[in-house]
Amino acid sequence: MDLRSVGMGLLFALIWSSAFTSARIIVADAPPLASLALRFFVSGLIGVAIARALGQSWNLTRDQWRATFVFGLCQNAIYLGLNFVAMQTIEASLASIIASTMPLMVALAGWIVLREKLPPFGIVGLILGVTGVAIIMSARLSGGVDIYGISLCLIAAAALTVATLSVRGASSGGNLMMVVGLQMFVGAGALAVTSALTETIVVNPTPELFIAFIYTTLAPGLLATWIWFSLVARIGAVRAATFHFLNPFFGVAIAALLLGERLTGRDIAGVAIIAIGILAVQYARIQKT
Repeated sequence: MDLRSVGMGLLFALIWSSAFTSARIIVADAPPLASLALRFFVSGLIGVAIARALGQSWNLTRDQWRATFVFGLCQNAIYLGLNFVAMQTIEASLASIIASTMPLMVALAGWIVLREKLPPFGIVGLILGVTGVAIIMSARLSGGVDIYGISLCLIAAAALTVATLSVRGASSGGNLMMVVGLQMFVGAGALAVTSALTETIVVNPTPELFIAFIYTTLAPGLLATWIWFSLVARIGAVRAATFHFLNPFFGVAIAALLLGERLTGRDIAGVAIIAIGILAVQYARIQKT
């Protein structure tokens, strides 16, 4: 893995982790699904405009169209939609920790459901990851955390797993920014319909809401997605997913810094164990391939 790939991976992990904090700020003053639908619509307009300016075409490959719809629905509509709703009742740090277990979920599903061979080092990583989650959850549950919010985050992480498996088709065939922009529209459409059926639009316009919305639209929305697709195309999905081991650290650190969320010694220990587990699982998968 070259230095440029490492830099891309670090930047992606930092931006991706910060999205939970900005989402927490947004849902405090605006309905979650409507806010997210508007964010995706604006991101889609910007992404497609940039793609056209770069000379990219609407003529995507069959794999790209499939990946565009799967990624748009699973990551944008289901994963982020459920996380935005969940963060009305749970902290951003907890949501980021649950979401960061996605590589563990991919490895576990491949081992149990698809009967893929996982080296012993990877099995150790899975056990460590589950242990870290158990440590954090036991501490949070005893403190009265919202079970409904946690359940939404777990379903969202499963949807992100499906979305990640669809990236390979989106990363080949060129027109990468066009794919990024179009999958934003898929998420915007699904969320707009859901919002119209379930939400009452009440917005409290604040400077924090405006800044968080602009940041979420441009950074996690466009930049991080483009970096992720580019990184997968450059080094492959398995190696790219290794950078997810940084997400628990970045997620809790940013939430503590900007939102003042409290961290206990058990939280820190759990985050460290999860990160080691993710790294072990991804290292085992890299060695296997």
